[in-house]
Amino acid sequence: MKLANQRALITGASQGFGLAVARAFAAEGANVMLCARNTEQLANAQREVATLGKTRVVAMRADVSNADDVQRLVDATLHELGGLDIVVSNAGVYGPKGPIEDVDWDEWAQAIAINLLGTVMLCRATVPHLKQQNRGKIIILSGGGATKPLPYLSAYAASKAGVVRFGETLAEETRAWNIDVNMVAPGALNTRLLDQVLEAGPDKVGRAFYEQSRQQKEQGGTPLERGADLCVFLASPASDGITGKLISAVWDPWADLPRHLADLQSTDIYTLRRIAPRERGKDWG
Repeated sequence: MKLANQRALITGASQGFGLAVARAFAAEGANVMLCARNTEQLANAQREVATLGKTRVVAMRADVSNADDVQRLVDATLHELGGLDIVVSNAGVYGPKGPIEDVDWDEWAQAIAINLLGTVMLCRATVPHLKQQNRGKIIILSGGGATKPLPYLSAYAASKAGVVRFGETLAEETRAWNIDVNMVAPGALNTRLLDQVLEAGPDKVGRAFYEQSRQQKEQGGTPLERGADLCVFLASPASDGITGKLISAVWDPWADLPRHLADLQSTDIYTLRRIAPRERGKDWG
């Protein structure tokens, strides 16, 4: 059991990718606290995950964009599980869709509050406990929004780029306490977020992204389990020392990364960075 007796907190765990991670963690022996905003879906998820093993599975409704909710969630996790070893910041939304000058500002700001501030608040509340035990794992969900422009989904793109740079920074702040902080790009998933894009239509999200999403829906997308397996790896001792990286579940050879630990620790591989002209064969700049 790769996560035997480990204690994990997973946000956005009532459906989709977060639920897939919860299933994988419980199957590998972890005790888990599930968090989401929808009480009914959360209760269903708790019952499902509890059938997968003999681990403790608890759940609590919380809004990660609310600082008081986050603190209550962390306090409840420590009480119910007797401590905390793994934090998975998965809760997220696309936010409003359309040109920046047309979208609802309150919805735009709320997407930043959930995706970026929610991640920061969760880490802020849990890092002291991980430091106290001198070890821990933090996994932050990012994705394509961090590595390329996403026209008409500006709140999502900005927040996901933000969480990656925050994660890289937090990794340096916590390195001395043996806390590994990594970001995960799980692939093109067929979840409720994809359905929202298709419902919005090409006029809102752009013809190119809409067609890409439609084809993804038809072809099935990346299996949720692939990204969940990467999260198990990053939560386990097998990934000790790998920190501050954005890792793709689909494109990167993550199972072999322990063999390349020295390279990962001494270079900017799997990080966000600026590209200089000379790196594209130009003789200026």
